[in-house]
Amino acid sequence: MSESTILDFSDPVTLAAALVDIPSPSHHETELADALEPALRAIPGVQVHRHGNTLLARTRRGLGERVILAGHIDTVPIVDNLPHRLVDGVLHGCGSVDMKSGLAVYLHTFWLLANDPGLNRDLTLIAYEGEEVSTEFNGLGHIEADLPEWLVGDIALLGEPSGAIIEAGCQGTLRLRITARGERAHSARAWLGENAAHKLAPVLTRIAAYQPRSVKIDECEYREGLNVVHLESGVTTNTIPDEAWLFLNFRFAPDRSVAGAEAHLREVLDFAGLEVEIDDAAPGALPGLGSPPAQELLSAVGGRFRAKYGWTDVARFAARGIPALNFGPGDPNFAHKKDEQCPVWMITGVVQTLRAWLT
Repeated sequence: MSESTILDFSDPVTLAAALVDIPSPSHHETELADALEPALRAIPGVQVHRHGNTLLARTRRGLGERVILAGHIDTVPIVDNLPHRLVDGVLHGCGSVDMKSGLAVYLHTFWLLANDPGLNRDLTLIAYEGEEVSTEFNGLGHIEADLPEWLVGDIALLGEPSGAIIEAGCQGTLRLRITARGERAHSARAWLGENAAHKLAPVLTRIAAYQPRSVKIDECEYREGLNVVHLESGVTTNTIPDEAWLFLNFRFAPDRSVAGAEAHLREVLDFAGLEVEIDDAAPGALPGLGSPPAQELLSAVGGRFRAKYGWTDVARFAARGIPALNFGPGDPNFAHKKDEQCPVWMITGVVQTLRAWLT
């Protein structure tokens, strides 16, 4: 795409395909941000600001309430799934589910309604970088730290794939690095050393036997999960390793805090003799369905909702006291897969729902 090209926001399906075709894996979002910026600035009467590769735009019509429409512009790495393909009413390609179709819906809705006399709430649009990587790179987190006035609103929607219904709240996530220390020795004289890998065996056994719970909160059932996601040890094939470590990921229900989740793992897994440090952590978010705007949106989708599995940035808004929901096209089970795909009817359906709710 040339520097002079401005994306056309007028058709959400065509826009979604165009977004997919601009590669934007995490840390490489500049080209897409460069294409979005002039298109947003071309919308009459809205305030636009760029912060790194995060784009912000908002109406200022004094409508009493404000809705935040937020979506990330980055994807997971590309795996031979570009350019897009549109086959039998289904859009295929990297990010088509997570979450360029949702981003297209929000960009189109903002473009469509920003100057519509029927708009019933002011709108803030946030298209942000760095969601698919560690929280330190999250563009929405940078806005929270540097420009918090842009995060003021009565309800926030995240365009995460939710099957065109509401997915409420989200799980929290905690990643621990667990390290065992030993002493190197030749494997033929193992008694002269201390095998660090063997020291992980007791905690691995407890992790494998752990029974995660399911908990229902406001009619949303959240299923927890505890898994080793990386395991490493070894020097050479004839040497007793003096270090072994693993990453342990705990996805916990939003009724636990990060501190509570860590305390729970320390209690049930018993890390005695091991080094434990937090590598990454983010709190969950409660369903947030009780506010009047959320109830109106829930009615607009026919009362269909479920719990969100995985962490999303609804947690950032919930921590600020702003009700937040996941609402976007695409089956979340296709997220991050090589064959990512989103039905066109979900893209147009979410647009119709938002337009009905906001006018």
